[in-house]
Amino acid sequence: MQRICLFPGTFDPITLGHTDIIGRALPLFDKLIIGIGRNSVKQPMFSEEKRLDWLKEIYKNEPKIDALVYDGLTVECCRKVGANFILRGIRYVNDFEYEKAIADMNRSLEQHIETIFLTCLPQYTSVASTLVRDVIRYGGDASQFLPDVVKNSIKNS
Repeated sequence: MQRICLFPGTFDPITLGHTDIIGRALPLFDKLIIGIGRNSVKQPMFSEEKRLDWLKEIYKNEPKIDALVYDGLTVECCRKVGANFILRGIRYVNDFEYEKAIADMNRSLEQHIETIFLTCLPQYTSVASTLVRDVIRYGGDASQFLPDVVKNSIKNS
């Protein structure tokens, strides 16, 4: 059985924290699918198309990575793409408590899907998309938190 993993999130924008988790998770799986989830509660700063383009550009030379946009439950997306793992990044203890509750719910809905938690490297603990969006929104320089593809795209828009 192939080890297929879904890494769900809004990736609004994708940050170096995200790419750190993706890079370190890659050796663990045969295929890693980055899923941009539509969240009815959040109003994104960047369009789904833009976020998907960034991911495809960043990982264009990595055949084990694919990216998509999905609606609804993460476990439903897992079923559609054949993923038997969900990847989540953890920065702080309170992230773990929140993510564990989601993992428990997902496990209740689909017992064959395991959630894997990776902690981020110390230099990325403060890199959250929400905070990066605030820096961008108020004219600050967020380049130190962003992959080059994203940084250049935002600078040129």
